Amino acid sequence: MKQMKKFILGCAVSLPVSLSVLAADPIKLGLLEDASGNFALAVIPKIHATQLAVEEINAKGGVLGRPIKLIHYDTQSDNTKFQEFARRLIQTDKPDVIFGGYSSASREAIRPIMDKAKQLYFYNNQYEGGVCDSNTFATGAVPEQQFSTLVPWLMQKYGKKVYTIAADYNFGQISAEWVRQIVKENGGTMVGEEFIPLSVSQFGQTIQNIQKAKPDFVMTLLVGNVQSAYFEQQAAANLNLPMGSSIQVGQAYEHKRFKSPALKDMYVTTNYIEEVNSPASNDFKKRFKAKFPTEPYITQEAANAYNAVYLYKAAVEKAQSSNMIAVRKALETGEICTDGPSGKVCIDPKSHHATHTMYLAHVQGDHTIEFPKTWNDIKPYWLGNAGCNLPVKADYSQYTPSSPPKK
Repeated sequence: MKQMKKFILGCAVSLPVSLSVLAADPIKLGLLEDASGNFALAVIPKIHATQLAVEEINAKGGVLGRPIKLIHYDTQSDNTKFQEFARRLIQTDKPDVIFGGYSSASREAIRPIMDKAKQLYFYNNQYEGGVCDSNTFATGAVPEQQFSTLVPWLMQKYGKKVYTIAADYNFGQISAEWVRQIVKENGGTMVGEEFIPLSVSQFGQTIQNIQKAKPDFVMTLLVGNVQSAYFEQQAAANLNLPMGSSIQVGQAYEHKRFKSPALKDMYVTTNYIEEVNSPASNDFKKRFKAKFPTEPYITQEAANAYNAVYLYKAAVEKAQSSNMIAVRKALETGEICTDGPSGKVCIDPKSHHATHTMYLAHVQGDHTIEFPKTWNDIKPYWLGNAGCNLPVKADYSQYTPSSPPKK
């Protein structure tokens, strides 16, 4: 099939591994990620970070003396490709674990396939939250870690009138619901809310609507290369309003791609970006850049993907097996953690999500980054508090603030 790209990393890679590791049966890690298409710019760093972690682990003897074999299909930013390649991976390659998906739509396209096959699946992306799924583990940040910190901070600094523009699919719609709820809880007012189709690149009418509504700040939840045109257009229109986001900068590094002041006074809560200055971050950046010197930016999703490989390694070692049921039980012990680029990350047993250090990244007028605030060890508390308890009760649902689990 001409459009399919499949790459395998493992025993065939020239690495200083022992003969015993080379001789052992590999642990198969299936990877469904967009190396091409609308989301590739944000996803390629994830692919590279996964490759880096796998190579590092194999160079040190693998997992339980077994190398990791990485099997990658380019899903081409196409949800039908996600479904096709997910089935192919499961039926033909028979992986021990699958990583994959950038957009929430791609995750939801393949999650039923994972559940039908009882396939262990890691979604290593910031997202709108709410997935309570026995087979799914999510290592990216979620709304209670991002919006519950960001929105009250912005309201205190700039005012309580808020306007949201969001991508028109489940990520944007559910994220906007979170913003709406947190604004209300903090005594604010939503003065506008728009959902923008992913194909839209002209924002003249939206900018006029924002000007008429006169918000104190705008929440931007825009996804993909096409929608990112908003930032230069709003700057050209002299909108001059602070912006808040859970995804901008950390995923598609707009502050690096666009000339200032397109992202001026953008505030983002992110669990990692390459501007984080710490021994762990600097060491990670050094290793990443040595392996991928032409990579323009190291994103939060790169850190999430890198962490996920090491979290999976820790779970296999605790289980003393790559058996999916045994690994899942190990992940649900509350003892699976890794020290990653942004610090310690641990899997929450109830929800299958991850704890994070959250950084408030402020894009200044010249597009440099400062960090006005850091929140340490923020847990993904909402699902567990709402009634998701996967070690006790199997579930395969996505919940929202207005539709929580039934206790």
